[in-house]
Amino acid sequence: MSNTSDLSEKSYRGELLSRDEAMFLYLHAGDGELMETAHQIRLKLHPEPFVTWILDRNVNITNICVSFCKFCNFCRRSQDEDSYVTTMDQYREKIGYLFSLGGRQLLLQGGMHPDLGLDYYTSLFRNLKNEYPELRLHALGPPEIVHLARLEKTDFATVLTELRKAGLDSLPGAGAEILVDRVRRIVSKRKCGTEDWLEVMRIAHRMNLPTSATMMFGHVETMEERVEHLFRIRDLQAEKPSLSMGFLNFVPWPFMDEGTVLRDEMNIRNSVDIRQYIRLLALSRIVLPNISHIQASWLTVGKSAGQVCLHAGADDFGSVMIEENVVSSAGAQNKMDSAGIQEAIREAGFIPRLRNQLFFGLT
Repeated sequence: MSNTSDLSEKSYRGELLSRDEAMFLYLHAGDGELMETAHQIRLKLHPEPFVTWILDRNVNITNICVSFCKFCNFCRRSQDEDSYVTTMDQYREKIGYLFSLGGRQLLLQGGMHPDLGLDYYTSLFRNLKNEYPELRLHALGPPEIVHLARLEKTDFATVLTELRKAGLDSLPGAGAEILVDRVRRIVSKRKCGTEDWLEVMRIAHRMNLPTSATMMFGHVETMEERVEHLFRIRDLQAEKPSLSMGFLNFVPWPFMDEGTVLRDEMNIRNSVDIRQYIRLLALSRIVLPNISHIQASWLTVGKSAGQVCLHAGADDFGSVMIEENVVSSAGAQNKMDSAGIQEAIREAGFIPRLRNQLFFGLT
């Protein structure tokens, strides 16, 4: 095995690390070395002093979900008093506020409702696009696509095709957690497995439907499984057609444990401190040279840690998050408005640039 300096230099030259090399670097490189290597790769990919951010709004279609993942406090059963399906009037109110702030993108996600089929979603998307032609729908995710395919007894490609015709603009990388089935069987056994998650994204890439990739870590996974997750993402990105956008960005965030089944019933707590988060984010930038953007999750780690991440491989500061219900229900309470997020980027020594989901700069 080479030493960490050799591996850092190899990655900076643009050569891909093996799993063993990435694991060695993760375990043995000093914090400064790991951060500097990642930062230099970031500057090689994005030499201008910009950090991007986006103004969008999260809206949950429903909190009724069949999955009941052990890290989620948000899901409800149909018969629960506080269960809901968002109404069209509520969408109008939420989108109107988003537009009043200058935002145009809706991050629209589930639960996986047992009775809402493909026709419901295609009708919803068409209605939203008819009323708001400028609206961009960054919607659903692989678990919802798998769920709809099962409900309709059809294939993933059919579901994606119909949703895209109805107005789907891009597919979030939600529900990835850790792309290792041992882990998924513990934390989200009713949700799609690793191969189905990857296959949905593979089909989306063949359709040139823009996507993102995520990682929720710090629960039951090993360090080796974290590295495996990165390689599953990297390998899938390498498969995409040459003209396909594929994964536009990668977003790691730590498991938020407050009130979750993992914590309260299984005594599994968030094992990721700020230092560990920054190291994993830096490793992500090093291992994923074929994914253009790395996003710092200030929502879960806070403003200061997010700013440090901008010197450890991240070039994107994510969303203002006008509305977020899932990680906030498990303890994530960090908030920033448009002015705050831009000031945070400036304080870190960069120039904020508003973007859309395709990472086209707007200002």
